[in-house]
Amino acid sequence: MSENNNTPGLGLSFLVLVLSAAIISYGVLSLGVDAHIPIIFSAVLSCLVGVFVIKKPWGEIEEGGLNGIAIALQAIVILMIIGMVIGIWVQSGVVPTLIFYGLKILSPGMFLLACLLITSIISLSTGSSWTTSATIGVALMGVGFGLGIPAPLSAGIIVSGAYFGDKMSPLSDTTNLAPAVAGANLFDHIKAMIWSTGPTYIIVAGICYYLGQRYAGGQLDAEKILSMQSMLQAEFNIGYLGFVPPVVVILCAALKMPAIPGLFMGVIIALVMSLVQGNGIGDIIGALHYGYEGSVCAEFGGAEGEALVALITQHGVHGAPEIVVEVGNMINDLVTRGGLDSMMWTISLIFAALFFGGVMEACGFLETIVGTLTKSVKTVGGLMGSVIISCFVGNLFLGDQYMSIVVPGRMFKTKFEEKGLAPRMLSRATEDAGTLTSALIPWNTCGAFQSSALGVPTLEYAPYAFLNYLNPLVSIIISYLKIGVFWRLPSGEDVLARNMPEGDNTTPEA
Repeated sequence: MSENNNTPGLGLSFLVLVLSAAIISYGVLSLGVDAHIPIIFSAVLSCLVGVFVIKKPWGEIEEGGLNGIAIALQAIVILMIIGMVIGIWVQSGVVPTLIFYGLKILSPGMFLLACLLITSIISLSTGSSWTTSATIGVALMGVGFGLGIPAPLSAGIIVSGAYFGDKMSPLSDTTNLAPAVAGANLFDHIKAMIWSTGPTYIIVAGICYYLGQRYAGGQLDAEKILSMQSMLQAEFNIGYLGFVPPVVVILCAALKMPAIPGLFMGVIIALVMSLVQGNGIGDIIGALHYGYEGSVCAEFGGAEGEALVALITQHGVHGAPEIVVEVGNMINDLVTRGGLDSMMWTISLIFAALFFGGVMEACGFLETIVGTLTKSVKTVGGLMGSVIISCFVGNLFLGDQYMSIVVPGRMFKTKFEEKGLAPRMLSRATEDAGTLTSALIPWNTCGAFQSSALGVPTLEYAPYAFLNYLNPLVSIIISYLKIGVFWRLPSGEDVLARNMPEGDNTTPEA
């Protein structure tokens, strides 16, 4: 492709993409800094090439960058509400209740399956794979060690469960980012992911059950589990009412209520629960704004000697003093989170990433690259596979799951529109690979964090992180089989069908 009419050639487009990837990777992986500033410098590089090499007017480039941000404004509002949801759900006992009952399903022969279920429940309720792995995940690693289960196997199952919730929970930042980039509705995006993630999860659960039977004769560390449950009861109101806010949010989604009022219903119900439990208005506002801070568990984490024994007696916490201290620190790390402020880091990163993606699109770099990549692609499966491979490559070279969602999402958006596919198909593909494969790469921020938190090298647990690499494969397979394919009609309605419905003016699949 020539470089006239302000259209960049393929070589220049790839050069800008590779240099941008190098800047981001160097900053994140070599310097250990957050991705924000490297992304901004990559955007500056793209702007300079756009203005001085391909002679794009600055006004067009600036407008492209701002339009890139504009598409995510609804997601930004949702993320702010999610911060509030997490803070008040912890304070009112919703998240602690899910953890408490999740721990009840542990048994020796079912340990690996229980690991998957528990980490899935917690990551669904918090929206964070990192928090899940760094808290309950660490505890489960210790339980697995006591049963004689290889550490890489335990770690892989924990990562699978943690990332299941990370990609399926409406509280997750990536679950909001992907539809924002693709132009899809949040709950439509989650429903679309069920088609690829549901079968994969069933497969992974079967694998966990089969492998777990090898260790059926082991003994669980029941004392530590009882200590965790009693610690949660000492600080929070644990009971079946804790399931009400999540159930209401799910029902709102099922009734097709828009995401913002649906999520805020979860805030209101939990707020009422917190008031009934005796929390003051000031404490509730603090939890909504700044998140919840552990109190009883924090006291145990810093106590020793007679003071520790007195606390154990006062709160009726089960376990030996050294176990109680360990559990206190772990629970404190798990529940001290949430609040509107907690989302500002993610929101600023999304702003930077989307501005960069918008500039790349405005300059024509993405259009040129995608045109080359999809030149011979004629099927839905081929297009979905191209996105999934691009997301995986993004995780390899960009070093961050956010960028592996944003860049391919911006690259393929127009192609999906031309094909007549619903935006939820693009958002599903970016999450099936962008979110999940990030934990399989040692130099990616996610892979590095999981390895550090669980104490197992990334490449050692990766073969056992079944969900993370099977889900992208299942996504490609069902797309080629034309299962779970959503089309966007001219009316704006999404239709589930194997082929483009007849009578539509969009070119049908070849």
